Amino acid sequence: MTDIDLGNVQERFADIVWEHEPIASGELVKLCEKELKWKKPTTYTVLRKLCEKGLLKNEGGVVTSLISREDFYSAKSEQIVEDSYKGSLPSFVAAFISRKALSSEEAEEIQKMIDAFKMEK
Repeated sequence: MTDIDLGNVQERFADIVWEHEPIASGELVKLCEKELKWKKPTTYTVLRKLCEKGLLKNEGGVVTSLISREDFYSAKSEQIVEDSYKGSLPSFVAAFISRKALSSEEAEEIQKMIDAFKMEK
């Protein structure tokens, strides 16, 4: 996936598209007016920018994503680990759990994910 950097507002807009896609551009304008308090030109400006970045497409008045929500947030998470923890997932996890205790259910779920990943390799 290409590195797509979004600001908070663009990310909120993309979330609206992901939640409702495929969505007619006119309907997207109405949703953005309701949820973001935007006027029509603002919606189309942000839509154009996200199309230029390769995240969305607007074909025939229908807006869809070119990158899924899951792929986008997965890449964003990887980038945070890379930028902030020198690519060390254990360092990231240690930093995360040092500020928030894990419940036994969370720890068990994480262990199951680790075990499943080990089995795949």
